[in-house]
Amino acid sequence: MNGEKIIKLNVNRKDFEEIYFSGNQGNLFFSPTTKGKTVTTAVAGVILLILFCFKDDLSKEKFGILYFVSFLFLLCTVYLSLSINKVSRWKKEVNRYLKSLENSEIYEIRFNDEIFNVNLNHQEELSKWEDFKVYDIRDSFIALEGKYNYMFPEKSMSKGDYSILKQTIKKNIKS
Repeated sequence: MNGEKIIKLNVNRKDFEEIYFSGNQGNLFFSPTTKGKTVTTAVAGVILLILFCFKDDLSKEKFGILYFVSFLFLLCTVYLSLSINKVSRWKKEVNRYLKSLENSEIYEIRFNDEIFNVNLNHQEELSKWEDFKVYDIRDSFIALEGKYNYMFPEKSMSKGDYSILKQTIKKNIKS
């Protein structure tokens, strides 16, 4: 590519939300981050509940099991609450970003063989291609990770622009 290419992005919050919140990522209890901890906490809670129901049948020597399971349940709930907090903070950050996109007048990408520039309401982020370490190209979006992280839905640009962006990324980012 000899010259600079400019891609104007059409911002539709729904297109971005489909990608960011796919796979229950926004769900506090069943996101990929918290699902295992939720199940583990529920299992520990059920075991603790069963032990409490039969605590009168436990001998003095076996009463320590109740304390141990109570400790495990408490530990599981602490780890679950930390994960929920992490998902909640991520979700707030994504929603804040999506709100800024909704109110945007200008959202465009400019790139050539050396640079990649994103302009959002005259706030430009300039990167060199070597600043990007990883990219992910799917049918529905392109994600770039490096100095700055970006996600561009395929629906926010024309098919031709999406194809050009894909080819340019594959050519300029060595992963």
